[in-house]
Amino acid sequence: QNVAANLERAADALGVDVARVYYLSQVHGSTAVRIDGTEDRTQILFREGDALVSRNPRAAVCVRIADCLPILVGDRKSGAALAVHAGWRGLVRRVIFEGVEALRREAGDACDLVAAIGPHITGRAFEVGDDVANELERASRAEHIVERAPGAKARVHLARIARAQLEEAGVSARTIDVVEGCTYSDADAFFSFRRDGKQSGRHLAAIVPRAGKAWP
Repeated sequence: QNVAANLERAADALGVDVARVYYLSQVHGSTAVRIDGTEDRTQILFREGDALVSRNPRAAVCVRIADCLPILVGDRKSGAALAVHAGWRGLVRRVIFEGVEALRREAGDACDLVAAIGPHITGRAFEVGDDVANELERASRAEHIVERAPGAKARVHLARIARAQLEEAGVSARTIDVVEGCTYSDADAFFSFRRDGKQSGRHLAAIVPRAGKAWP
């Protein structure tokens, strides 16, 4: 019941019908799914993937997060939109590249992309073993991804990897925004799976295609 009510509120805020609020069954992979925006949302919910693309201005493409990075990308020319769910495994598996490639297929090669990286578990809280840290260091060309201190676990700055991957995928650095906020550290504002476990709630990050509308 709470999920249904929350979806109604989200749909109202986004200006779309609740039946057109779409998200996938996220599996920390790299599969990108393209939708028309007219499908039964329940059928889309059961499709596995971590990036969702559409250009239907009556639909919202979304991801659910509770520590992972929500990445929203839009094309200012066609209005096509992309939502990416990127945990550390997704970053290693290059879900951002798969998502942007799917967006380009939808929008055309001459697209003008803007992107936003939403609140997630930040480097001051994301502690991992050396094996994971090493995989993430190899995932992008970004510098200062990992912080290491004697006797402590490595800490990884996931947004730096995501920004570098977006740039490598062809998104201009000047059109990438990072929304501040650490899901783990700020319990008053955010859900966090790492902090709260399976009982943690989920945030919805959404973008609506803006076909036929002027961008600022």
